[in-house]
Amino acid sequence: MDLFRKKEINLNQTSGMKKDLKTTDLIMLGIGAIIGTGIFVVTGVAANQNAGPALSLSFVLAAIVVILSGLSFAEFASRVPVIGGPYAYLYVVFGEFAAWLTGWLLIGEFLLAVSSVASGWSGYVQGFLQSLGVGLPHALTGGYNSENGTYIDLIAVLVVIFVTYIVSLEAKKALRLNNLMVFVKFGIIALFIVVGIFFVKPENWQPFTPFGFSGVLDGAALVFFAFLGFDSVAMAAEEVKNPQKDVPRGIIGSILIATALYIIVTLILTGIVPYTELGVTDPVAFAMRYVGHGTIGAIIAVGAILTLLTVTISMMYSLARLLFAVSKDGLLPKFMTEIDEKHRTPRKATYVAGVAALFFAGFFPLNILAELTNIMALTYLMLVSLGLLKLRKMFGKPKAGEFKVPFVPILPLISILTCFILMLRLQPITWLVFGIVMVLGLIIYFGYGYKHSKMNE
Repeated sequence: MDLFRKKEINLNQTSGMKKDLKTTDLIMLGIGAIIGTGIFVVTGVAANQNAGPALSLSFVLAAIVVILSGLSFAEFASRVPVIGGPYAYLYVVFGEFAAWLTGWLLIGEFLLAVSSVASGWSGYVQGFLQSLGVGLPHALTGGYNSENGTYIDLIAVLVVIFVTYIVSLEAKKALRLNNLMVFVKFGIIALFIVVGIFFVKPENWQPFTPFGFSGVLDGAALVFFAFLGFDSVAMAAEEVKNPQKDVPRGIIGSILIATALYIIVTLILTGIVPYTELGVTDPVAFAMRYVGHGTIGAIIAVGAILTLLTVTISMMYSLARLLFAVSKDGLLPKFMTEIDEKHRTPRKATYVAGVAALFFAGFFPLNILAELTNIMALTYLMLVSLGLLKLRKMFGKPKAGEFKVPFVPILPLISILTCFILMLRLQPITWLVFGIVMVLGLIIYFGYGYKHSKMNE
């Protein structure tokens, strides 16, 4: 049994999908995936329970970890511009077993992200409907919880069905809606910044670190979730006109823009509302109501409802492409490699992604969905940084025109260390569930993947 058999890079091989995406499309895809729950949901609870006003420092720390990983992503995307992102990268440098583990982690991350955002989106919509005097039967308002009397989250199920249909169309059409919603997202964030800056009270920033530096670290471990999605850019490699230049630009550009917005919004938010009062699920809209601008708060709430769709679209898009890539190598059933003749998209892989996400979004509570996302992402980011060291050893330094990570091996090693530090801040139960998920992945690989792998040929 050869667990380290490697895939050859074949840049002339095509998947049959259209190549019509540019740098702007990729940056919009990345921003659509990144900016969402981080600003509209996570900031309030993280400030209230973890870091206080120093949450802005937590975002800086999380951004450093993400940017270091993003640099490795960018060089891989420039030198190995094939579909599958980290899964494909590690197939080239470490071989099949490491690639499968990475692919399994990515599938889990994207699946949980789609489901958790759909569940969070459902909460916003239900709150908005209740403000209008409209309510669903209690049994249909949340994941299965017999003690609470909820059995299925109907709105989360419906939004997953809608997003699955959108993503099954041509990539350009799916991302056109995403791009439109990104502009709406920028609009409501700009509205919050322009109005909110006049209500900032510097005394609300005192004490700046009420939970100490450990609170800042805990906050970084939590808000790391807010940056997930930049890797969706790498998944689009086979639909990009010039992947060696456009994909790295898309990755770095989307991370930098998201980081700047997170820091600005967090500073203004904690300057308007004392962190002790921010334990809410709609902190940005809440801040506007707090200073007497209920109408602006309502506009922001509606905007959040609309723009959280971009996160689900981006993540679903990435999940479908990942399933397509893994199936193309034989590690998952072959039917997911079929390309729809009309739209030139992996429609069956998209439907599988949609059914799985629908199940989790409809029947599992939000806290369970979000539990594994960070630890899965941090684990595969460590593998990518380690893979970059192997890539340099195998193929040398990047050629002219290819993206180059500076200060190798120092920066990749720092990336691995910072990811591990954030992982240590996660709760023991998260590690336990993570171990169970990884065992399940091993069973699938040794029970199906290894036997059906194209490498056997």
